[in-house]
Parts: sequence; C-alpha cells; structure tokens
Amino acid sequence: MSNNDKRIKVAIIGSGNIGTDLMIKIMRTSKILEVGAMVGIDASSDGLARARKLGVKTTSDGIDGLTELDIWSEIDVVFDATSAAAHQKHSGIVTSAGKLMIDLTPAAIGPYVVPVVNGDEHLNADNVNMVTCGGQATIPIVAAVSSISTVHYAEIVASISSKSAGPGTRANIDEFTETTSRGIEVVGGAKNGKAIIVLNPAEPPMIMRDTIYTFSSGASEEEIEIAIIKMISQVNEYVPGYRLKQKIQFERFGSNNAVNIPGIGSFEGIKTSVFLEVEGAAHYLPSYAGNLDIMTSAGLATAEKMASHRISQ
Repeated sequence: MSNNDKRIKVAIIGSGNIGTDLMIKIMRTSKILEVGAMVGIDASSDGLARARKLGVKTTSDGIDGLTELDIWSEIDVVFDATSAAAHQKHSGIVTSAGKLMIDLTPAAIGPYVVPVVNGDEHLNADNVNMVTCGGQATIPIVAAVSSISTVHYAEIVASISSKSAGPGTRANIDEFTETTSRGIEVVGGAKNGKAIIVLNPAEPPMIMRDTIYTFSSGASEEEIEIAIIKMISQVNEYVPGYRLKQKIQFERFGSNNAVNIPGIGSFEGIKTSVFLEVEGAAHYLPSYAGNLDIMTSAGLATAEKMASHRISQ
C-alpha cells in the first residue's frame, strides 16, 4: 500500500445480506475505503445487481473470477462474507497475494478481533476473524467484567430475527456457537464460555437482543457496572444502535447459597446479568437486523484501522 491520498480499494466476497450491507456501509460512511469489486456465485443475486448499479465491478465466478478482474492488482483488502468452509480456500489465495483478509465467517483461521477489546493487538496480521455477530455484541461485556475481576464462567444468548438470518448464517450455526464460545474465552477473558443462538420467527421481526451472564469474583457490583457502561459507550461509537435494554442485574452468592456451575463446581461471587439490544443502521436490511449491522460495522472499523496502520509503516 502506498502512502497517498487515494482511498484503499477493497473487494467483498459474498453478495448476500452481510456482503451487501457492508458494501453500502463502506460507500456511505468510510473516508478511507472504496469498494472496488463485489464477488458472488449467483449472477442474479440482489447484491451483485446493486453493485453493478453503483458502478462496482462484479463477478459471479467466486474467488477465481475476482483474481481475473483487472482491478485485482489494485485491491488491498478483501472481506469474506461467505461461509466457514469457503473461507478455507479464499484465505490462502488472498493472503498469498499480499492482501489483508477480514474474515466475517466463523472459520477462525486468523486471530479473533473485537475492535474495542483487542483491535490494536493484531494490526500486522494478514487474516483476522470477526468472530460472529453474537460475539461482537457480547464479548465486549465479558471483557469489561474480566478487566476488573476474574470471570469464572460466561454464557451468552444471541436472539436474532429469522428474517435477518440468511443462508450463510443458517449453514454456520454449529460454527457460530463454537466460535463465539471460544471468543468469550480468548478475547473476553472468561475461564469458561458458552454461546447459544436463537432464530426468532416473531412478526413483526424483533431487534437483535443479547443476554450475557457472568459469574465473577474480585470486584464489587458498582465497579462491574461502571466498567460495563463504559464499554457500551465505546461500542456505541461505531454501532450507534448498541444499547442496554434494561438495568444491569446482580446476584451475590456466598458460602450459604453457593451455586454449582458446570465445569467449574461450587461458585461464590457475583452473577451479573446484562440485557442488550442492537438496532441496525438500515443500510441494506431494515433496522431489526442489528446482527448484520454489528458484524459489518466491526469489520469496517477493523479494516480501516489495519489498513491505516499498514500505510503508516
């Protein structure tokens, strides 16, 4: 990447809900990135059609088609919004060409990145993984608690509208739970983590809601609440629809009412319950699709920071 005033060109692999939302978000909000190409495997997809109307170069021949486009040599960053299985192939092609890969699938080839938690730790990586939508929404809360105490166990439940879960999301449910659970531990700092996803068919569609339970020791309720509120404010800077649904709840366990936690055993300390909702910016899908918005927002924030770092070197 050269240090000049030109925007950094990116390619998006995946013309579904996440890829299309990301394309529009970059066009509307980024002062650093420029969409150079949109890649899909369905020539009739809405994402490719929208890209063509917006003057973006497209291909329906997947990653192989991307490498044959004349703009390929100008691309510095590639976003993968396909599937964990497909990413295995995509990552090798992209990184071997010296380009930065931002992985929005649960493949987890590269290190997990949640911008507000560890966004500065992997600036020189060639492939970073954005965990999952549930991970981006809940890991910051776990990290906030673990920053001031020991989190022995954390459990999250991510509830999203079934209308905002496309084929890619549905095909990756197992990877979602595994990747999110691991992210709760690796990035969030919990000794043990568990993740559950719920696809809610309610009509009208519900806004993304996330419930986070942490079992911790070493900090007071007041200290925990302050840390969580601060973290929510930081996430809100790049995901404006990220907010508390209701007041944070606490329950204290002592020797007289200790609780047994699977894999942990007898627990004495504080159980913290946090209830969030994430309203999307409605760049592509309606505002209830906060699960898409937090993923694309996190991916965009990460790409901008990493690309800017590379340019400054």
